[in-house]
Amino acid sequence: MSVLIDKDTQVLIQGATGKQGRYHMSKMMEYGVKIAGGVSPGKGGQAVLGAPIFNTVAEARAHARIDATMVMVPPAGVLAAAVEAIENRIALIVVITEHVPLHDALIIRRMADKGGLRVVGPNTVGVISPGKCKVGVMPGFIYSEGHVGVISRSGTLTHEIASNLTYKGIGQSTCVCIGGDMTKNTNFIDVLKLFRDDAQTRVVVMIGEIGGAGEEIAARYIKETVYPKKVVAYIAGSTAPAEKKMGHAGAIISGGLGSADSKISHLEDAGVTVARRLDEIINHIN
Repeated sequence: MSVLIDKDTQVLIQGATGKQGRYHMSKMMEYGVKIAGGVSPGKGGQAVLGAPIFNTVAEARAHARIDATMVMVPPAGVLAAAVEAIENRIALIVVITEHVPLHDALIIRRMADKGGLRVVGPNTVGVISPGKCKVGVMPGFIYSEGHVGVISRSGTLTHEIASNLTYKGIGQSTCVCIGGDMTKNTNFIDVLKLFRDDAQTRVVVMIGEIGGAGEEIAARYIKETVYPKKVVAYIAGSTAPAEKKMGHAGAIISGGLGSADSKISHLEDAGVTVARRLDEIINHIN
């Protein structure tokens, strides 16, 4: 099993004729992902790497079953692309693009929630179920199939922990990068709930960072629901100064909230094993 995607998932690429869209489509095809086609307004009727290009998501949906879409368009075009996917009832929408305006991200979240659809991102490397499917821009070869579920705010650290696990012969069930922006359409609790019901996932790794209260809220959920699976966490940014944005748009400590110490304290109080260094996570995976 896996969460969000599996070997039968058919994926649409919005922005497929762009340099990045074309490149990552090729990598997804190499990984064995079933590509339903691409969308680039005004370029319908063309083909990219043998995949048909459509002017609209509606045209693509009329042509083939679409289970997920990957949005790889410039920031100014993300809102229109995501709205089109939502209006056409695409169950999983992965927004890779960074620097999406906050107001646009809020509109996307509201519309997706109202429609009962799942949006991951923006500013994410995507989702991968190793050996089955990926809707994202991660290098598939550093991920391997197994029983560890990964939830991460950081794309780089998603790669890093997956690579470390794979090197030690520990595979992953699904890795979900929820993104580093202040507004997330899918959060830690959303993915914890998915992993809770996934038979393949036996251990969950949470990769958090300073800023926001997502990790503290997730800790409360873990504690209050007596989460049935082992959770191991790591919080990045413990040495970052307060009141200064560090890297991600959401990585800012303000008024004492969102600090590494606060997150670690809440997680440990919930029974989560917190590694002080990323490489220590391996020592806590059973």
